[in-house]
This record gives sequence, structure tokens and C-alpha cells, in this order.
Amino acid sequence: MKPALRRAWLRVHLYLGLALGGLFALLGLSGSALVFYLELDELLNPQTAIVQPVAAPSPDAVFQRLQALHPERDGPWRIEMPLAPDRPVMARYYDPPETAGRGFAPLMLTLDPQTLAETSHRFWGDYAMTWLYDLHYTLLAGPTGRSVVGWTGVLLLVSLLTGLALWWPGPKRLRAALRPVLRKGPVRFTYDLHVLGGIYGMVVLVALAFTGAVLALPDVARPLVAAVSPLAPGFRGPAGLVDEGEPSLSLDAALAIARLQFPDGELRWVETPGRQGRPISLRFHRPGEPGRRFARNQVWVDPGTGAILAVRDTRQDSAGERFMDWMHPLHNGEAFGLAGRVLACVGGLLPLLLLVTGWLRWRHKRAARQLTAARRAAALA
Repeated sequence: MKPALRRAWLRVHLYLGLALGGLFALLGLSGSALVFYLELDELLNPQTAIVQPVAAPSPDAVFQRLQALHPERDGPWRIEMPLAPDRPVMARYYDPPETAGRGFAPLMLTLDPQTLAETSHRFWGDYAMTWLYDLHYTLLAGPTGRSVVGWTGVLLLVSLLTGLALWWPGPKRLRAALRPVLRKGPVRFTYDLHVLGGIYGMVVLVALAFTGAVLALPDVARPLVAAVSPLAPGFRGPAGLVDEGEPSLSLDAALAIARLQFPDGELRWVETPGRQGRPISLRFHRPGEPGRRFARNQVWVDPGTGAILAVRDTRQDSAGERFMDWMHPLHNGEAFGLAGRVLACVGGLLPLLLLVTGWLRWRHKRAARQLTAARRAAALA
């Protein structure tokens, strides 16, 4: 690399690290915790833990229990079926009057799958893990904060790539440079730790930064993807399919209709029509799909007639839609099971390591320059 170009890359890498290293570390640490969001929430709220694992209840049983517990909440509910026999049923009510004007702040409930007793009753943002999610996704600053997070991901990519360019030893010395050796002495030890942390974590960090930027900047990412491969518009469906007060199709009946479309699918989510009479929405996870919790195979059923209004089959998706479907499961590691989640968690810790070692490295070089200048001044004197 030419000296002038190297100096330019070094300035970019240094200034990004000094200016945004704290933000990189904050997003990394909060993301590491969110990889195990559900598990940590259960540790913080042991009353939601399931003592006796049981089979998942039917959607109708859950919905009837929600109506009995909260008869005044006649809007749509979103019911999440348990991920395992020892996990609770989760439900959210999107528009509670208690949080009107707060943006996204639904009522979040957990139910014991055996007794359907309500084990937690909280509003999004009022408890630790959802507050942490908002910090990670929006810096607690709404859409503006989300944009800042997205562009921070882009700048983290630039920092990583400039660091790679500065480190690159060439093909002949690559094997020797990759040896996991930490030399003695604070200066060499700090340099080796910074370099090896960045190089060994490069793939994970690039994946986290890239997917995070795509997720936080959908208005930027989606048009770029659509220019290469088409993205189908989302289906919401009309309201008023069932007049208020009239009986609607049961959720179990809607499930039986929807399951004909995906006989190999695992039910993950059900959205009820609410007083607006919107379609019943059912999401299924199918083998080969990267994300299990937020599955993408979906069926919309008319709550009045039982007719299928729309179907999304991910096996028929375009390349662009598959690309977008992979972003969230890659970002939290879910696409590769527990090993992927652990790797994503560890990857989120690396920006803090790079911040500390990079700052120490800058201090070492600064001290060396000051010492050199002092010696020159002394020699001239």
C-alpha cells in the first residue's frame, strides 16, 4: 500500500474509532444481551418460568382466556405460541390506552400454558429487556435514533474494512500474521490483542454491522434490494370483514383452514381480527426457514367466511425477499441455532475490546511521538 493511501486509511480508522467507538461498544453490548432476550427476561422475572413442561394450548383457549382477563381490550391481539414445552405463551395488545402517544408500546403478557394463568402484565419499554431493545434499536430516540443506529452500522463497516486494509500483510505473510500469539510488553500486547480481536472477529462483526444497518434503514435498504430483485408488498387486508358484535370464525377453525396451505408448518403467531374485523393472520415456521420465532410463511383468513385472502409461501419468494428474510436471523445468530447465537453474543463484545485496545494503542503512539519530540528538542539544545 502506498504511504499516502495508508496515512489516509489510518486517519479514517483512527477518527472513526475515537469518535464513534463508544457508540459501537454500546450497540455491541446491548446486542449481546438481546441475543438471549427471552432467557434473560425469565431470569429477571422468575414468576414467568414454567415449572411443569406441557404441550401448547390451542389458540382459541388462549384467546378466550385473554378476553376473560381483559374484556375491555377489544382490539387485535397477537398470540405467540411457546417455543418449547417449558416456555410461556406470550401475547401482546398493540394499542393500549395506557401508553397512547408513546409510539410502539404494546401491552405484553405471559400465560402459563397449562393453567393459562397470567404470569406477567407489562408495557413495552417499562421493563429491562424491552428498554434495552429500544436502546439498541433506536437509542431511545424513536425514528431519528433508529436512523443513527443504521448509519452507525455503515460506519462500523468502514472502520472494520479500513482496519483490515491497514493490517493486510500480503499472501506470503498471511499465515504468520494469523498466528494467535500475544507478545510480551504492554505496547506489543495491546497491538496484538487489537489486531487479532479484529481479524478473528471480522466475519461476525461485518455480518452484525451489515444486517443491523439493513434492519435499521429499511427505507434505504429495500429500494436497493428491489432494484436487483423484486420485493412483494406486504398484505394487510381490509377492515370490516366482520361487523362489530357479530360472531367471527374461531381461531382453531382458522388454523385448520390455514394448515392446509402449510401441512409441514409449526404455528408460531396468530393475530386476531379485533373490533375492526381485520383478517385472522397465522404465521408458520417451515423446515429450512432461517428464523423460527419470527417465521415468514403466512396465511390471512377472512374471519366472516373462512375464505383464504392471501398466502405468503417463502419457498416461492424472490431472491430479494429471501435476502431480507435472512437479515434478522443472521443478526441475532438464530439462523445457526445455539452455536450461532453464542457467536453473535461474543461478537457483540468485540467492539468494546477494540475500543479499549485501540484507545490504548493511540495513547502509546502519542506518548512515543512526544518522547521523540522531547529527545529532538534536547539534542538541538
